[in-house]
Amino acid sequence: MTSISACRGLVVAGTHSGVGKTTVTLGLIAAFRRRGLTVQPFKVGPDFIDPGHHGQAAGVMSRNLDGWMLTREYNAANFRRHAALADLAVVEGVMGLFDGYDGASDAGSTAQMAKWLGLPVGLVVDARAMARSAAALVHGFATFDPELTLAGVIFNRVGSAVHRRYLEQALELKKDAVCLGGIPRNQELSIPERHLGLTTAEEHPLTAQYLERLADLMEECLDLDGLLRRLPVIKTDKAAAAEPIGCSDKARLGVARDEAFCFYYPENLEWLEHFGAEIVPFSPLHDRDLPESLHGLYLGGGYPEVFAGRLAENRGLLKSINDRARAGMPIYAECGGLMFLSQEIKDLEGKSHALAGVLPFRVRMLPRLRALGYREITLTADGLLGPAGTQARGHEFHYSEIVSDPGGLGRLYRLTDRNGEASRLEGYTWGNVLASYVHLHFGSNPEVARSLMEQCRRFKERYLK
Repeated sequence: MTSISACRGLVVAGTHSGVGKTTVTLGLIAAFRRRGLTVQPFKVGPDFIDPGHHGQAAGVMSRNLDGWMLTREYNAANFRRHAALADLAVVEGVMGLFDGYDGASDAGSTAQMAKWLGLPVGLVVDARAMARSAAALVHGFATFDPELTLAGVIFNRVGSAVHRRYLEQALELKKDAVCLGGIPRNQELSIPERHLGLTTAEEHPLTAQYLERLADLMEECLDLDGLLRRLPVIKTDKAAAAEPIGCSDKARLGVARDEAFCFYYPENLEWLEHFGAEIVPFSPLHDRDLPESLHGLYLGGGYPEVFAGRLAENRGLLKSINDRARAGMPIYAECGGLMFLSQEIKDLEGKSHALAGVLPFRVRMLPRLRALGYREITLTADGLLGPAGTQARGHEFHYSEIVSDPGGLGRLYRLTDRNGEASRLEGYTWGNVLASYVHLHFGSNPEVARSLMEQCRRFKERYLK
């Protein structure tokens, strides 16, 4: 018999980027968790940093939902599966509520995801320098899409008790949405930022004291009981939350995990485990050698440029990786992993840091964004991730560029942007190494995870001979 559980759900959205969605989301998670609820967080869009902070606040991993990399069916199933184990699902949106791919539809937006999941929206409004005008703003958001439901409005950066009263009065007169409260300005609760966004949970862990202060703030400033009453009950299937591992023929996959390498979709690692990976974490910053008896490496993204000096000093581990690459070990590297495998990184001060030297090119950091956007890859030949013609989807976001000619390397990917245009070759290959600036989501095509693990098992068979 199918076991069904009840969970309530909410999407936290903003009128625009920078209104404080992440702080509000973390505060709600902390407050409801302190009340004894199990909270499952989610994040809309190809984000690695916010989910890391969600996980610290909730005590469970946050999950990405994405309207382009993943199908509607995959998003819904992923949501139901993980919400099944929770009392409350909190989904943090991306950008402004209706911001997506273009101005003509809600494709790729938080609003689209809210409708796909059947969840109401808690709208965060930055109330600085506004009073009655805030009601006009909310009126527009409340009536723009009749298919969307607002659970209420949360005013952020409120200046005073009088300011909050004006905001509540204006909202009450128009009756487009319920005011759930107002949060005062508080710079002390802001999370530091850098070029890719907020600092990561690995570098800036949320302390118990910080989360207690956030929870206190939410209890003092918001009507949490009223919010819960407005949230619908979601029917979820508990059986889907415990899918069995699909492959008993294991291979040990080393995964770089530390302050410098922390950009991984949880589903990527789970799909790899499903197809036989025994995940073996290691730290390029702290470990002096690779773990024993590995059959493959996964070098994810992160901030190798910030830690380039320390990475360059770890010569023993760099040599181990170079030796494994020359021995034919499968090595899959994304963005920061690509940079790590290069000859060197030149930082913004002009200082060069010698790294693994597996790939015959150099990388330099830029003061401006070099690339940003969704990407679809198509394999131009048989390779680490499958046969020629295999497709998968991901995202590119980086401030570095390759500055020397990567001659002698194959290019396994034909990249296209979200519109199927801007075609170019990428996905650098050498031996059994594949490196790219694209962060793939294996949920877009789990067969790439299967193929990677098949290659690791083949290396294992050679290793055991």
